[in-house]
Amino acid sequence: MSQAMLTVKQAGPLALIQDTGRFGVGHLGVTQGGAADWISFRWANWLLGNAPDCAALEIVMGGNLSLVANAEVRLALSGADLGATVDGQPLATNTSFLLRSGQTLIFRQPRRGLRAYLAFPGGLDVPEVLGSRACTAREQIGGLRDDGKPLQTGDQLIWHGGVTAKREMPEGTKPAMPEKNCQLSMVLGSQASYFAGRSLYNAFNQPWTVDNRADRMGIRLTGVPLRSSLSGIISEGIPLGAVQIPPDGQPIILMNDRQTIGGYPRLGALTPMACALLAQCLPGTEVRLRPISASQAQVAYRNQMCVWQ
Repeated sequence: MSQAMLTVKQAGPLALIQDTGRFGVGHLGVTQGGAADWISFRWANWLLGNAPDCAALEIVMGGNLSLVANAEVRLALSGADLGATVDGQPLATNTSFLLRSGQTLIFRQPRRGLRAYLAFPGGLDVPEVLGSRACTAREQIGGLRDDGKPLQTGDQLIWHGGVTAKREMPEGTKPAMPEKNCQLSMVLGSQASYFAGRSLYNAFNQPWTVDNRADRMGIRLTGVPLRSSLSGIISEGIPLGAVQIPPDGQPIILMNDRQTIGGYPRLGALTPMACALLAQCLPGTEVRLRPISASQAQVAYRNQMCVWQ
């Protein structure tokens, strides 16, 4: 019997194999990586009964990514609506579905959100590198060929598991997608005191626009510039969601593939929930920063994790 697989008939602009990320290697200069919208990623795995860290596909923009099955398999799709179809029939997101032998799954273009996650039974079967299967382009590790590159036409995807039972998300638990003026919760950092009062006011009382200079390393916001009395700092470790303010005053939100250290002043950091939401924002989306306490951020995170227990 031949190996069950999906073959990439046409590669989209950016379809990457991701899991929960690569940890404990920052001292080597190796970044975290992993699914940018970690909430949608976990839901995709949950729909198949997978472990939370099983490798899946992160599909950005769609771009006519086409996958052809050579055997029947139940897959799960969560996150953005990228106009997915199976043999021309619309496919709903946040659900599991059967893809039969010979059928073609295509992702067209964003209708709502930016990143969709496609999960496979037992997770994708790819090599583990430094404790993770995540693709990170800047380190050129992870993925099918351990080069950090996105899927290419002709690639073949195989998975660990077999038949899976159908599961449905509980009511009211679907991953959040960007709305008009969506709120991004943020915890202020110690360097916030170096920003003028007017800048602190502007940070939280104006809409910011997601710039087209955005990728898995960082997302730039544009608006009234913020000013700090610090021209620079001694380089220090950078957490996920760090809000760096470079000399032009336009915030850069550092994401999963960020550098491990940096020397720009930081206003604070977005919460993990806000990072997942920002990862779904198309360029031109208006967002607002909302200050919350560290304890509020911890409660929100624990509440989200409890949904999957």
